[in-house]
Amino acid sequence: MDDISNLINFNELIPGLPSDLGLECLTRLPHSAHRLALRVCTHWRSLLQSDAFFRHRKKTGRTHKVTCLVQAREQQQPHQKPTGCVQPCYGITVFDPEAMAWDRVDPVPDYPFGLPLFCQVASCDGSLVLMGGWDPATYEPLTAVFVYDFRTSEWRRGRDMPEKRSFFAIGSGMGRVYVAGGHDENKNALATAWAYDPRGDEWALLGRMGRERDECEGVVVGGEFWVVSGYGTERQGMFDGSVEVLDLGSGQWRVVEGVWEAGRCPRSCVGIGKDGKVVNWRGLDPGLRVGVCGVRVGSSFVLTGSEYEGAPHGFYLMEMEQGQNRNLRKITVPDGFSGFVQSGCCVEI
Repeated sequence: MDDISNLINFNELIPGLPSDLGLECLTRLPHSAHRLALRVCTHWRSLLQSDAFFRHRKKTGRTHKVTCLVQAREQQQPHQKPTGCVQPCYGITVFDPEAMAWDRVDPVPDYPFGLPLFCQVASCDGSLVLMGGWDPATYEPLTAVFVYDFRTSEWRRGRDMPEKRSFFAIGSGMGRVYVAGGHDENKNALATAWAYDPRGDEWALLGRMGRERDECEGVVVGGEFWVVSGYGTERQGMFDGSVEVLDLGSGQWRVVEGVWEAGRCPRSCVGIGKDGKVVNWRGLDPGLRVGVCGVRVGSSFVLTGSEYEGAPHGFYLMEMEQGQNRNLRKITVPDGFSGFVQSGCCVEI
């Protein structure tokens, strides 16, 4: 698209400095200062919100990675269901493991009091993509897609998912978000898969997987989208040990057997550890037995979970060094950020 030089050559970014030095100064601004910097002038706003500036920051190593978590919000009124059941409200928490800083993303305008239940998130080119889930008031499955741009700090509505599906696998790579499996509104397990382009706001149908895979988990490994485990319609709850692998370049699927422990649910607890092998974060530590979720952020993993049902929710960091897993380090969480984590992803901003 536009080159970075086209955005800096016609105006001084910083009075008295050559344009290239002004650009380097703005490139070094921490992302936490961008919201204020956008107010300085229209030229700064145009630059900081451009694709070219994001690419320049990435090329010069000035971006950094944060964890976006779909987390139960504390000290909020929970949803009251028609049945009388109480359902916690969820929002997007942002954790920066480098600065050890916690923050929240503004609510989705369509859901100011809590995200759709069991919605899925993935990242793409500095944006957070949220899709699917159930309406928090009616439990109706949704096809809605929302995209949060960290450059503008705003949500926008994307094109709806082509099919209703729940508990599907999701992952991102090569500028696309990939979804596969799950089940439809009639609880039929699915083998279909789609790719979403957030920039063009378009969906493309992919080839079918070889098997139906409900309650599967997605992870991108290099140039491949792995759909881990799941089960067919007639095998409710009988999780498969195989992985369906999509080559993002060729669009071809293949099945790899014996990758996952058969009978174990993979939801939110699949990781890629040393030697590129699939690992199960559940049970890695006594505090990671129930409600486990893991997100890779650069060379680190952010892990959450509890020791037993109803126990306090703990947060851990684990770093990778020369391909080897290091010991877990429990981290202190500020008030209001210790709620249950449903799922999460890494976003480069």
